[in-house]
Amino acid sequence: MAFGATILDAEGLTLTADERALFRDADPFGFILFARNIDTPDQVRALTSEMREAVGRDVPILIDQEGGRVQRLRAPHWREWLAPLDHVERAGAKAETAMYLRYRIIAEELRLVGVDANCAPLVDVATDETHPFLRNRCYGTDPEEVAAIGRAVAQAHLDGGVLPVVKHIPGHGRAVSDSHMELPVVNVSPLDWATSDAVPFRELNDLPLGMTAHITFPAWGEKPATLHPGMIEAIRKDLGFDGLLMTDDISMKALSGTPADIARESLAAGCDVVLLCNADFATREAVAEASGRMSDAAQTRAERAMAARHAPDSIDIDALDAKLEALLNGG
Repeated sequence: MAFGATILDAEGLTLTADERALFRDADPFGFILFARNIDTPDQVRALTSEMREAVGRDVPILIDQEGGRVQRLRAPHWREWLAPLDHVERAGAKAETAMYLRYRIIAEELRLVGVDANCAPLVDVATDETHPFLRNRCYGTDPEEVAAIGRAVAQAHLDGGVLPVVKHIPGHGRAVSDSHMELPVVNVSPLDWATSDAVPFRELNDLPLGMTAHITFPAWGEKPATLHPGMIEAIRKDLGFDGLLMTDDISMKALSGTPADIARESLAAGCDVVLLCNADFATREAVAEASGRMSDAAQTRAERAMAARHAPDSIDIDALDAKLEALLNGG
C-alpha cells in the first residue's frame, strides 16, 4: 500500500497514545521535529525510534537544522552555528568548502539521534529587499554561486546519510514579506525568473526531495505556487525537478482556507506530499484523512528518495571541526 501523503509532527517529547494510533492508521511518508520535541540526545533517539515503531517502517524523520536562527538542535548538547549567510561571508572564497564541512558535521549530529532528512539546502537567491526572516538564511545574491554552495551543502548531507530537501521552489528570495504571516507577491517576468531565481533549483534538480514556496507570481496566475498547477508544472518541466515535492508548512498564514482543503488543493495541483506543522490533534487527523495515500507517481518518487539514504561515510568529526575553524580563521 502507498504511504500516506503527509509529513506530520508530534506535540511533545514522547508520543501520546492518540498520536501512535493516528500515525499507525495514516502511515505518513515522514515526520518532522521541532524545538518542543527536543531535550537530550537520548530523548530524541527514543522519540525517533518511537515514531518509526508507530508506522512499522524506517520512515524518514525531518528537521530544520539550517543553523543560525533556524536550528532545532541547540546547545548545550549540540553545536551552535552562525546564520548561513554570515558563515558564507566569513569564509569568502572558501565558502563551498566551509559549507560542506559545516553540514557534514550537522549531518553527523542528526544521524546520531535518528534524524535522516534536513530541510536544506536553502537556495533562494537573496536581494537587497529580501525579507529579514529569510535573508541571512540565504547563501548569497549570485545565482551561480548560490547553486554551487547549495550543491556542497546537499553533498555533505548525502555523504552523512541524511536526505537534503532543497527549498523553497520556485524561489523565495524576491519576497519582501514573510510567508509565515502573509502571502508574498513577487512581480518577476518568466525570463527574469529563469535567468536568476530558477538557476540554483535547475542546477540541483537531481536532488531527492524539494519543498515549495507559498508565494504568488502574478505572471503565472493568482494562486500561491504550492496550490498552482501551472507553477508545479513549471517546477517539473522548466526546472526538471523529478524528486519528491513536498509543500512548505500548510499552516502558514500565506495560505487561506482550512488545512484539510489546502491539503487537497496542493495535492491536486501536483505536490506529492503535504507538510503540516504545529497543528492541534484534530487538525492533524483531518489533514491525514484529506490527504489520503500517495499517487503512483508520488510513491515512486518517495521510494526513490528513501533509497538515496545510506550509511554515512566514516569521518573524524574532531578533525572536520578543526579544519572548519582553521578555514574560517584564514587557515
